[in-house]
Amino acid sequence: MRAEAESHALQIKQALDLLRRFLDWDRALRRLDELNARVEDPKLWDNPKAAQVVMTERRRLDEAISATRAIERELSETSELIGMAEDEGDEDMAVEGTAALKALAERAERDKVAALLSGEADENDTYIEINSGAGGTESQDWAQMLQRMYQRWAEGRGYKVELIDYNSGEQAGIKNATMLIKGGQAYGWAKTESGVHRLVRISPYDSAARRHTSFASVWVYPQIDDDIEIDIKESDLKIDTYRASGAGGQHINTTDSAVRITHVPTGVIVACQNERSQHKNKATAMKMLKARLYERELAIREAAAADVEAGKSDIGWGHQIRSYVLQPYQLVKDLRTGVTSTAPDDVLNGDLDPFMAAALSQKVTGDKVDVEDVD
Repeated sequence: MRAEAESHALQIKQALDLLRRFLDWDRALRRLDELNARVEDPKLWDNPKAAQVVMTERRRLDEAISATRAIERELSETSELIGMAEDEGDEDMAVEGTAALKALAERAERDKVAALLSGEADENDTYIEINSGAGGTESQDWAQMLQRMYQRWAEGRGYKVELIDYNSGEQAGIKNATMLIKGGQAYGWAKTESGVHRLVRISPYDSAARRHTSFASVWVYPQIDDDIEIDIKESDLKIDTYRASGAGGQHINTTDSAVRITHVPTGVIVACQNERSQHKNKATAMKMLKARLYERELAIREAAAADVEAGKSDIGWGHQIRSYVLQPYQLVKDLRTGVTSTAPDDVLNGDLDPFMAAALSQKVTGDKVDVEDVD
């Protein structure tokens, strides 16, 4: 086949290989047979809740297996078509076949990502918490740029964004902020964004127009369902109230309505100030705390606790997951996957899906990429 068609075919084969590895193909086929047998059992619906769990698992597994088989079949048929066209010198058919392979490669990529978003909490809404690093105004401005980036990303996917907590910087930017992103698979998409993000640019706050490096951390955790039980002892909580500092109505800075909760055994801290009522802020903060503790348990269950803790390490050099360089050249580089973009303005306006998809794939393959950071 011609080079372009071979490139598309290789991309499809890589996506199929990842899907098979993710599904654990032979085990998935056996599991689907088991679920089909259970669905045929009339006693299944004696327990509607358990039956719904079985039906959901069966549907997802059947869709993933069927999609994989369909792509394999179309890849084989289209490759044969292109081969025949080239043997017969039919240029139009060869071009048509190559275009079909390109469309199939795009579909395989979408199906791959859809399969990767099948974790326990991937369907849930998500919190995105951003904290500025050392460096005062520079890092606080960078933290606000990240907040805007994730808001643009969320809005571009049709998600709803709520600002839960917000603390302004002394001169510009933010010290920290927490957003709640509402929409299908919000957590599944955003979960790999946790870590330290590094910015290199000519500082707008430096009269000498020197390059500055700034750091900010991002922490992502899912909003948990009401039916998930999280046992929290009242004696383990330290609850503080303070005056809200973000933009709001006339009540801002007049009442101690904002609430900060510290879970003493784990050191997890959450805060909420977007409601006028201290009672409502406390209720929201408790939901956030349960979500953080649940995410912590998920990480342990997935044997990823070491990586998660590393992502929460110092907000500075050596811990970053992604670098955004605006001067003297334009480049965004993910230091886990090697994915790059030469259009940082697009990335900072929310074009994050390629980075997220690559990080999701890496969680399945476990492949480590030797990536050198940019200056």
